Amino acid sequence: MRHTLAVLVENNPGVLTRVAGLFSRRGYNIDSLAVGRTENARISRMTIVVEGDDNVLEQVTKQLNKLIDVIKICDITSEQYVDRELVLIKVAADPSVRGEIMQIVDIFRARIVDIGRKTLMIECTGDEGKINAIIESLKPFGIRELVRTGKIAMLRGAKSTSVDGTDDSSNVINGNSNDREDD
Repeated sequence: MRHTLAVLVENNPGVLTRVAGLFSRRGYNIDSLAVGRTENARISRMTIVVEGDDNVLEQVTKQLNKLIDVIKICDITSEQYVDRELVLIKVAADPSVRGEIMQIVDIFRARIVDIGRKTLMIECTGDEGKINAIIESLKPFGIRELVRTGKIAMLRGAKSTSVDGTDDSSNVINGNSNDREDD
């Protein structure tokens, strides 16, 4: 099962290295990882998608909680949330097929962001299913290059993973505390 974790961390140099190193040392595979600043410049938010059963999730969260930079961990997998990814796709597009590619771009509400002599660069945002679908639709034309961000996600409605005390999520997994467990 894939789990989506929202992890709030101190915005300090080396935090990403420590988190990635933790996963690497323990042999856990990160399916996707996206990190960026929050509304508070001192705090960054990581959205980590990890594959594994409940035991793997428990070990990952225990190890993350040991990192001093980690403020809060929320498993939002079973919550209602909005998620997005961004993809840039450079596709082969000689003049005879550009019209067909532009129709696909319209269907997916994507955008053409660059035009070359024989290529088009397409930008698309959406959930994983939409991103996978546009990639599959453009494969027959010849994808020359593709880059895809990891998933970012935010809880729907009043629920929050912020650190300002408004959290009413039932899936908070500890966080920056002094009562960390050793495994």
